[in-house]
Amino acid sequence: MAGSISLIPFGFSLIDTKWGGVYKGGSYLLLGSRKSGRTLLGLQFALEAAKAREVCLYFTNMRPKDVMIQAASLNFDIQSYMNQNLIIVVRVAPPNDVYDMNSPDYALVEYLNDIVTVVSQYKPSRIIFDELTPYIGFRNIELLRETFLRTLETVEDQDITSLFLVSEPATDKAQAIIDVLAQSVTGIIYLKKDSAKGQLSHGGKVIISPNIGHTEGQFSADYKIEPYKGLIIDEPEERKPVQHQPQANMRTTTQIPKAEPNSDSMGFSNLYNQNDFQLILNNQIALFKSTGQTFNLVSFKLDPAAQVKGLLSINQLQNAVRMSTDKKDKICVVDNKIIVLIARSNPQSVPNLLSQIQSHFPSVDENYLSTVLEYISIMNIEIDENISNAESMMGYIVSSEADSEENYVPLNKFTG
Repeated sequence: MAGSISLIPFGFSLIDTKWGGVYKGGSYLLLGSRKSGRTLLGLQFALEAAKAREVCLYFTNMRPKDVMIQAASLNFDIQSYMNQNLIIVVRVAPPNDVYDMNSPDYALVEYLNDIVTVVSQYKPSRIIFDELTPYIGFRNIELLRETFLRTLETVEDQDITSLFLVSEPATDKAQAIIDVLAQSVTGIIYLKKDSAKGQLSHGGKVIISPNIGHTEGQFSADYKIEPYKGLIIDEPEERKPVQHQPQANMRTTTQIPKAEPNSDSMGFSNLYNQNDFQLILNNQIALFKSTGQTFNLVSFKLDPAAQVKGLLSINQLQNAVRMSTDKKDKICVVDNKIIVLIARSNPQSVPNLLSQIQSHFPSVDENYLSTVLEYISIMNIEIDENISNAESMMGYIVSSEADSEENYVPLNKFTG
């Protein structure tokens, strides 16, 4: 932590009353089981930052719309703060394929390194990682300790307050991993859900434990989850003075995002916007450079004449592509191009994908297929050492510079 040590409000009465807030530039671990209220408490932390006009970087593996709905349950119009660049939501793809590798640890190191990269780009006052559990399943516990400490130190040196959400450990190995994290942070917040009431429980016991500082000690209290308030404790004591107190007349309003038109895309989780897709692509490039794991980036371009003639629309092509890909593959749509990241590719990956796509067209009539394939062209890029980052790779694909026949080959002439 750089500069003088000060306390800032967390946004949860037990912490703000008993500890006087959290240390600016400190790091905190929020531990709890599913539906214990972890995400809501993380959003309360983000809301407190937004009220103080601080920039908060919110890493999540949830869909952005799910984050908005969760925030709306706190009467927190997160979209308005996103529009002001006070809250920046970064979607991080789960590392599902990493654990199938012989040496997954170094790929997981890159995920944690990406935190530092993104933090350096946005320079926030607070960061939240909801949740960190999928990215810390290291086989080498010492490597995890070293990597996590390096990440924390880099973040803390920039005076950024961090909150990492993790699942309650269910195995001895998971407990050992959590112990490493707990030993490295400033304090731990544990949400112990009331298991006696089962899944219907809306509360439990919260325990806050200091690791560094917070000489007031450990405290616990019963908590409950209330609509539009989030996590609260019964009869909290008067709050100690902390810096950046929110103004008394400052209120937030609920703005539920408008429902989007019914679309097949809502049923798929592997469709990403360009920014999220580039983040995933950067992770794949880093994975290739550290492990040699190859992947392909395939771009399908639809001639606008196909839609004019009633042969195929971009939505129909998008649907055919999505129905043909594996869950581990990622998709991004930019104008008339559908870009597919084929993770863990092999020589048959692209031919197999093309065969599947044709089987999901509006018609499988031979005359129709031979006609429509003339209006779809493909560019296939296999990762190599010359590719350094996702920005240049995607920038080239979506640019008109790449639209030449030299790069894009009609599907009916593509040979792999």
